Amino acid sequence: MSRDASRLSLILLFAPFVLWIGLLIILPQVGIGYTSLREKISWNEYSFGLKNYVDFLGEPVYRNTLLRTAWMSILVTALALVMGFPIAYYIAKIARERSRAALFLMCLIPLWVSDLVRAYGWIVLLRETGVISTALVKWGIINQPIEMLYNDMTVIIGLVYTVILFMIVPLVSTLQGMDDALLEAGYNLGGSRLTVLRRIIIPYAMPGIVSGCIITFMLTAGSYLTPILLGGKNSSWFTEQIYNQFITRYNWESGSAFGVALLVFTSFVVWAGLRLTGQSLATTVAKD
Repeated sequence: MSRDASRLSLILLFAPFVLWIGLLIILPQVGIGYTSLREKISWNEYSFGLKNYVDFLGEPVYRNTLLRTAWMSILVTALALVMGFPIAYYIAKIARERSRAALFLMCLIPLWVSDLVRAYGWIVLLRETGVISTALVKWGIINQPIEMLYNDMTVIIGLVYTVILFMIVPLVSTLQGMDDALLEAGYNLGGSRLTVLRRIIIPYAMPGIVSGCIITFMLTAGSYLTPILLGGKNSSWFTEQIYNQFITRYNWESGSAFGVALLVFTSFVVWAGLRLTGQSLATTVAKD
């Protein structure tokens, strides 16, 4: 009886997780993959093949937009790592125990509002008649208002602001497990701060670095609102192409193929990053 009760408890414990993964992740992806293989013959007749993928690969605009999205997502991930690592290290190893919760709360505050509100907050700051431009004119730094929206730099700033928390959290989780004796030993052996950082801290934090990079890269590549609102017509983000296929052209077959292409390409970038850093996904998840 006790074995049956333990088995039932285990099933009930994992049932919500299995349903979540199956119904909200696996099943929709299977449906998208199935739809991407359909070729429309007439308004109610379909065949199956790879025509949607051939059309995607044969159009330079789509390929270039996907490559541009991947490159800018990598840049955003790198900037989030450079900016987030010192914050995570301070929270995990320098800040007092009482202040860590408050610092975490400060990092969580931007997530209390939606992506739309956060994007419009940047618009209020950076538009031609916005807070920053008006202040620069008032202080005599510039002669006339300038438009700081609708360019790649603005999109990168907005995306880094959006995803940096997802870099900080796994880094803090990993760094908190590092014994302070390791740092003391490094300094006692004559290591400088840079040497201790390079030889002790970064190798120890590598699982958190890899986890944070994967999360921020995938979130950035799949972002829609921030690139569209801050980049305007010059954004050229791949998710906009997917939106256009689904909503504007009502071509669900091509939109599904574009979605699968984005998933496959970003997964390949993550795999290549793991290979270059000598990490494995299973090891990273286990350590983090």
